Amino acid sequence: MCLTAHFMNSEWILQKRILNFYSLPPPYTGVSIADAIFHCFSDWGIESKVSTITLDNASSNDSAVRYLKYSFSRISKLFFKGKIFHVRCCAHILNLMVQDGLHEIKDVIQNIRESVKYLKMSISRLHNFAEIAKQVNISVPRHLVLDVPTRWNSTYAMLESALIFRDVFPRYGDRDNNYVWLPSDLDWEKAENVCKILEVFHDASNVFFGVSYPTSNLFLPEIWKVKQILNKKSVEFAETHYLKSMVDRMKSKFEKYWGQCNLLMSIAAVLDPRFKIKLIEFSFPKIYPAQEADKNIRYVIDSLYELYAEYVASNAVSNDKDEDKVKGEASNSVSTHIKGKTKGRSDFDIWAKQMDKVEPSKSDLDVYLEEGIYLCGNDEEFSALNWWKNKTLQFKLLSKMARDILSIPVSTVASESAFSAGGRVLDQYRSSMKPETVEALICTGDWLRSEYGLAISEVGLQRDEESMQEVHLE
Repeated sequence: MCLTAHFMNSEWILQKRILNFYSLPPPYTGVSIADAIFHCFSDWGIESKVSTITLDNASSNDSAVRYLKYSFSRISKLFFKGKIFHVRCCAHILNLMVQDGLHEIKDVIQNIRESVKYLKMSISRLHNFAEIAKQVNISVPRHLVLDVPTRWNSTYAMLESALIFRDVFPRYGDRDNNYVWLPSDLDWEKAENVCKILEVFHDASNVFFGVSYPTSNLFLPEIWKVKQILNKKSVEFAETHYLKSMVDRMKSKFEKYWGQCNLLMSIAAVLDPRFKIKLIEFSFPKIYPAQEADKNIRYVIDSLYELYAEYVASNAVSNDKDEDKVKGEASNSVSTHIKGKTKGRSDFDIWAKQMDKVEPSKSDLDVYLEEGIYLCGNDEEFSALNWWKNKTLQFKLLSKMARDILSIPVSTVASESAFSAGGRVLDQYRSSMKPETVEALICTGDWLRSEYGLAISEVGLQRDEESMQEVHLE
């Protein structure tokens, strides 16, 4: 079990640290998973700092979240009353959707898969295939890709590359009598239609499966595009049985996981200055029926103001503590310094604190939403984190809220990448290490790479662990 913490350092740079690479003994029930996670939290002393937890969609994980949510509610106040405590991995949901759809059309791609497999089993066959491709004037820098059936994106890559060489396969068949899996024209037509559907999922997966995990504001635009293409293709291919069944299975899975309003992705999208409420008003009617869309828009707006009110209340408590501290310092300074030298400054500090407590006519959130959306050029590399970093003085409270929301991971890709290191840690020469030793190697390697990695600025790396005010775990 890999437990990864996500947080923002003082320089507004996203941080990721593997806290535990834990050997979890069976049985793998929700209770045992919750106990193991809570044990790791206790070792680190961060039980009261966990705001969200991101998991894939296994039933045991759902049970574990229920136990953890109850445990955390007994220790401290849950972030946003626990409304977004459990974050479901978007990458996993996307994979389930496409796998269900591909299961309906497995016969469509069978001949293409067997053809590619036959060619890639022999270098001489590939050489002959390449020579024929030159004869038919196909000189694109591409090659055939053999898919892994359990990875849908590799299936898309296989179909996409095979379609480029569709005119080469029959000519190769004329030269090799052992080649018996030649796709028909109908097979190629079906594969082309399937690729049109999978293309939008592929574009979304490029966001979901980012090596440096993306901020949560980027996901809603991809989600509504997926629903839009499913609705469109469901009507377009109403008379085509194999595609209709594929799209319907995908839509069914979409409704199961994203049929209800995803509050985290919606609030994160509003906190992107390029989108604000406009994206919600634009995309929800495309995702939900008319009445349900209006209801969900109102739900997002109400939740946004409710969350902001929590930050206002928290800031008021913080100001009261600061005021008591200033008063204490003022009384001490009067008794220990020449009368009048510091009294004026202390009185001003107390007055300034009181003025800060007076609520303005419009809140940060009202001002932000009333401003126009930020328009950036197509070639401009926009970062929501940098935008909010530059707006911290203008939006003192709202920037804190954006800091916490945008740092929440919406996929478990960052954690799952740790398992890719297994072959490097446990190889043929080091295959009998204790679980504690493996954990030490994985965690130490991750922390050192984060400390000295080229992608992370050295300026914000001083005592990152002290800035873990809101920790998001998966």
